[in-house]
Amino acid sequence: MKLAVVILNWNGQSLLEQFLPTIIQYSPEATIYVADNASTDNSVAYVKANFPSVKIIINKANYGFAGGYNKALQNVDADLYALVNSDIEVTANWLQPIIETFKNEPKTAIIQPKILDFKNKEYFEYAGAAGGFIDKYGFPFCRGRIFDTLEKDNGQYDNSIEIFWASGACFFIRSEIYHELNGFDSDFFAHQEEIDLCWRAINLGHIIKYVPNSVVYHIGGATLQQGNPKKTELNFRNSLYMLTKNLPKASLYPTLFLRMVLDGIAGLQFLAKGKPKHFLAILKAHFAFYQYFSKHFKKRGAYQKKSYYKVNSIVYTYFIKNGTVFEMLV
Repeated sequence: MKLAVVILNWNGQSLLEQFLPTIIQYSPEATIYVADNASTDNSVAYVKANFPSVKIIINKANYGFAGGYNKALQNVDADLYALVNSDIEVTANWLQPIIETFKNEPKTAIIQPKILDFKNKEYFEYAGAAGGFIDKYGFPFCRGRIFDTLEKDNGQYDNSIEIFWASGACFFIRSEIYHELNGFDSDFFAHQEEIDLCWRAINLGHIIKYVPNSVVYHIGGATLQQGNPKKTELNFRNSLYMLTKNLPKASLYPTLFLRMVLDGIAGLQFLAKGKPKHFLAILKAHFAFYQYFSKHFKKRGAYQKKSYYKVNSIVYTYFIKNGTVFEMLV
């Protein structure tokens, strides 16, 4: 199986200097690409000068995560795509368990490895951890991470299981499935586009797996910090887009209404904590949702799977029942 490791880059020369050598060292099975999203630093020149074996794809503008990969992957010939953030450190033999799973499980379309925290390597990392799930209202969480509570990796999630979504930080997908789904939704720009793509894949009957024998370390927030109001806006907006596109028809409007009530409560909490910019970010997210509702409604597929969520409300479970560990949810 031809495997392409594709690293999306935007002004990330320092990250490429730090992490690209290890990816090259530990990926002899793969062709490695750097897909540049119109960087204004010396990223491209640096890669050309120091890593002649790495193929470079130049996007004409910064299309974000979603559009950037959609543009770049038009130029990549492979059976499997490994979409890898520029702030990921890989480990020896990280690719073999993934490739073997794809070979042995033809119905598996998407795979995520174990993602640990680069800054604190005994703990899971926020963006993906040991595989992702959502609640009834579209709030994402992971085995090993619920909201801001990160678990220590004690081997408790060393079993390979089906998951609902795989993290875009290190995301493996069969190329034919990627193109069958028309890739990421470029309207998302960044954040939660991988959850939307996974949900669409599940609605079509595909399987998503977590494979713990493959381990990577992620810095997280290297492009947009966790406390940035723009990140808040994109997460809230894209979550509403995703629900509009993928919720079962019978529960679409009641679920959206309750989700917006929960968003309102979150906005008031931001105000109470003295974070008015995050309150305004939620308002912007909702205005965008109202403005483009019909556009995203028209993207709904012919079938939406009814059993899509792990728990009714992760907000209630976490904040009211103190359910801070994944094993407490099931």
